[in-house]
Amino acid sequence: MQEDKIREALDAHWSASAAGDLDAEHDIYDDDAVCDYPQSGERIIGRSNLQALRSHHPDKPSGFNVRRIQGEGNLWVTEYTIAYEGRAAYTVSIMEFCDGKVIHETQYFSDPFEAPGWRSQWVQQIA
Repeated sequence: MQEDKIREALDAHWSASAAGDLDAEHDIYDDDAVCDYPQSGERIIGRSNLQALRSHHPDKPSGFNVRRIQGEGNLWVTEYTIAYEGRAAYTVSIMEFCDGKVIHETQYFSDPFEAPGWRSQWVQQIA
């Protein structure tokens, strides 16, 4: 699959994710896709299980913002924030494609933290 087609598929995927359209959100995945959550030690096998898991999440996102998408060939990374109950989780999604579908995704979730004052002379604050 050409990179422009993958980028279109990613844009559609993240737009559907933000809109809560579970069917369109999961069109990007192969039937046998694997999704790993390393921080919790979980692996979801199969598009149907991934969609079912996400459809049963007790908290629906109240905000969703893609910060950037970068990739080439069959490996693509998306940085985004997702808000639950007004609190942002900074998220990285690493997707591997084969024949135009995601066959493996790894997602990392991180809570924001307060910057320590001791390093303020060397940094700039970003949004």
